[in-house]
Amino acid sequence: VQLQASGGGLVQAGGSLSLSCAASGRTFSMYSMGWFRQAPGKEREFVAHISWTGGSTYYADSVKGRFTISRDNAKNTVFLQMNSLKPEDTAVYYCATPSVRGSLRAGGRNEGDYDFWGQGTQVTVSS
Repeated sequence: VQLQASGGGLVQAGGSLSLSCAASGRTFSMYSMGWFRQAPGKEREFVAHISWTGGSTYYADSVKGRFTISRDNAKNTVFLQMNSLKPEDTAVYYCATPSVRGSLRAGGRNEGDYDFWGQGTQVTVSS
């Protein structure tokens, strides 16, 4: 399984960015997907998760109402639309997917439940 994240960049506070993660190597539509991020000097943290059908989504409290996760199973791609960006959103963003089908516990918030990770894309929000 390979995951390729893209779409990061530099944006001013209040702006928007859209991240994409293209998956290959297996049937994309059968697996849930997640986004995590890691800021300098901090541990990697959960951002958002989407079920394999796209019918269920979960968000970290820090991004709820500002970020939207979605997926296009026909294009084997998961997206993260980020609006109203804040300097504290600055981080490397990673997409990830588990090796098991079906739903993940705790809304996909546990990093250890994911087995495959993309290379990360840098998001920098200036104040």
